[in-house]
Amino acid sequence: MPSNRHPSTDEKRQRDTAAIVQQLQDCSDPETARRLRQELVVLNVPVATSIALRYRARGETIEDLVQAAHLGLVKAAGGFDPGRGLDFLAYAVPTVSGEVKRHFRDQGWDIRPPRRVQELRSEVEHASSELTQALGRSPRLSEIAAHLGASEDDVVECVASADLYHVHSLDAPVGGAEDLSVGDTLGDIDPMLGQIDDVLSVRPLLDRLSPRDRRILALRYFNGWTQQQIAEDVGVTQMQVSRLITKALRRLREGLEAA
Repeated sequence: MPSNRHPSTDEKRQRDTAAIVQQLQDCSDPETARRLRQELVVLNVPVATSIALRYRARGETIEDLVQAAHLGLVKAAGGFDPGRGLDFLAYAVPTVSGEVKRHFRDQGWDIRPPRRVQELRSEVEHASSELTQALGRSPRLSEIAAHLGASEDDVVECVASADLYHVHSLDAPVGGAEDLSVGDTLGDIDPMLGQIDDVLSVRPLLDRLSPRDRRILALRYFNGWTQQQIAEDVGVTQMQVSRLITKALRRLREGLEAA
């Protein structure tokens, strides 16, 4: 029984795009190829506009975003090689997205990354589009780095720099909770940080003490044992424990003063 279902606009656009790409693949006339690429742009303008609208409410006007997306679509149509794959949209979508992101990069940052990162970002985005078409999937960062002859650390830094465009305030609410801000979720300064130097200085001095003296100090100052409890554990009198603690502390103090 024949279906009465009518193809959606997106399905029709995809079919028409595939048909143009097929013509473009078989075309040897430069003027005809130019016209076909123009048809690709006109046909897929709604796709570019849809991508642009994903980035609305981020501080840039919708008109500027749409213009950047349309420019990306033109670049995608011009750079698309039908001989390497028939899926034009798989190549065009990341290219359009990259152009919109480039607009954000060029127009303003809350924290501007180094110039080398800004310049490499453009190359990373272009390489990502090329590799997406060549591999049929999103490329890994290591593959982008190898393609550009750049270090993977630099590529990672470029990708991470996208977060610098808009920095959230520490006073911004978390998850819509008015009584909890981003700042409230951050850890405080560890009060033990100021004791790091002392710990590092004392450690080699402790190693010079006898195992019994180290155990006595540990039980007294880390476990909180009384001198009587320590005496019973070590097998000496409480008076001897007191003397051993005094002697060990004096040796540590002299060692610190001599350091």
